[in-house]
Amino acid sequence: MFDLVIRGGTLITAGETVRADLGITAGRIAAWGADLNGVATVPAEGLLVLPGAVDPHVHLEMPTGVTTTSDDWASGTLAAACGGTTTVLDFVEPEPGQPLLAALAARRAQAAGRANVDFALHMTLPRADAATLSEIPAVVAAGVTSFKTYTTYEGFRLSDAELLAVLQAVGAAGGLTLVHAENDAIIQAQTRALLAAGETQPRAHPLSRPPAAESEAIERALALAEVAQAPLYIVHVSTARGAAAVARAQARGQVAYGETCPHYLLLTAAQYDRPGFTGAKFVCAPPLRTAEDQAALWQALARRELHTIGTDHCAFFCRQKELGRHDFTQIPGGLPGVEARLALLYTFGVRTGRITPERWVELCCTAPAQRFGLYPRKGTLAPGADADLVLFDPATSVTLSQSMLHERVDYTPYEGLVLQGYPVLVFAHGQLLMQAGQFVGPRGQGQFLTRRPVQ
Repeated sequence: MFDLVIRGGTLITAGETVRADLGITAGRIAAWGADLNGVATVPAEGLLVLPGAVDPHVHLEMPTGVTTTSDDWASGTLAAACGGTTTVLDFVEPEPGQPLLAALAARRAQAAGRANVDFALHMTLPRADAATLSEIPAVVAAGVTSFKTYTTYEGFRLSDAELLAVLQAVGAAGGLTLVHAENDAIIQAQTRALLAAGETQPRAHPLSRPPAAESEAIERALALAEVAQAPLYIVHVSTARGAAAVARAQARGQVAYGETCPHYLLLTAAQYDRPGFTGAKFVCAPPLRTAEDQAALWQALARRELHTIGTDHCAFFCRQKELGRHDFTQIPGGLPGVEARLALLYTFGVRTGRITPERWVELCCTAPAQRFGLYPRKGTLAPGADADLVLFDPATSVTLSQSMLHERVDYTPYEGLVLQGYPVLVFAHGQLLMQAGQFVGPRGQGQFLTRRPVQ
């Protein structure tokens, strides 16, 4: 007798699709089978039963100079749960001179008792001095095994020598280095030229960060990782050239992973040409690209040359975007998207035949858990895994709008898209979190997840 049985659903994992009952005991998956008996039973005939999705890339309650992202730990994780995401990975950004472990403790305390789903953290490395590098093994021992780096942005940008040192230190500690890869010199030169020519509106944003800025920086980071003999994870790949660079590294035998995001798969730079200042809503870095880049990214996902889909959820109200009304470089960069990812990828990936149902689950659930040391606790329906589940109805039709979503922001970049298939029930640790589009679970019960090294 199980505590809970999900009866008669179609179970989808990264490896197979099976019609079966799912038995849950003490908050964990206990068994698959037929005619299982439970204290409580949830009928799932006609529904797809998936592992809770894992979003490897979100920014909640993140300061960005003069403002802060509009979604905090409470609102952002509630929205995640309503869309079928039961684990998020966010970032620690140490203050100047702040020890890494102190920054980690402060970020954990900020989320404690407020996160509505389980969470893990990446450690950002805005500097690479000897003292900082010496702290990396202790951060890994504390359960944070991934480290974010940047090749652009003042205050975060690392030189080639610094990035190489980070790759060596993180690799030696058994960790994984993430990199935001854009060529800073190209961005600065393009930006100066655009502003000098009076190009201050959002339409100038993609011109300031051309595809070459991404592809060159990806190639350079991969070369440094090859020399360091360290694994590398490229966040938010947006171009055909960037995806091809990751694929070539894999063909050489490098341990190199690529992530892309729904907005690069579904939106184009045409959004920046909207009348007035409306295009500011779509400013993110890297910027939205072309339909040709979209097609190449979908193909790379199907060929397993890109490995995960994260949202890079970084929400700002329209009034916050207004900070850049007279200078596009001052528009806070980022798009909301943590809630709709799973359904977007089903409609525009699975239903179009671009990816299989199993690949959908792999990209949104299993691979992020594997890459960041959460598997097999997360991202799978295997016995022993946390009972984080999504019951997804492929017959439910939804027209996306800001009003139906739970993200704390006054727009969605996907307004008006018609989705065929949407989550109808979401569980975490065997406890109901979302039903019929509403969060019904306990508030603030999300757990901090310590992780082990994975390479």
